[in-house]
Order: sequence, then structure tokens, then C-alpha cells
Amino acid sequence: MDSHAAIVERCPDTGLFVGTIPGFPGAHSQGETLEELNANLREVVTLILEDGPPKVADFVGTR
Repeated sequence: MDSHAAIVERCPDTGLFVGTIPGFPGAHSQGETLEELNANLREVVTLILEDGPPKVADFVGTR
């Protein structure tokens, strides 16, 4: 996840941290702590990259 930032939110129902990496298909996970979420996202990205580089969307910006 060198150049990709994750968006992190806390689920109001479960209290879990939920993270997604915009533009990186399938890169989302959750964890009870930020450390667990970070580890889970790294694992997801590693699994995605086993199939080769994903088709990453071009970041346009935020509004």
C-alpha cells in the first residue's frame, strides 16, 4: 500500500473500524483496532496482488 491511502470509518452498529482503499478493487476490511485494520488491509492487498497488478482507477480528487 505504498502510494494508496485508506479511508477509515467506525461502524455505528458494531464499533469496528472499516477501511477501504479507493480505486483499488476489493481492498476493504475491518478490525477492532486501527492496528488490526491496518494489518487486515495489508493482507487483503497482498492477496489481491498475488493475481498480478490490479486495474487501479485514476484518482481524480475530492470535493
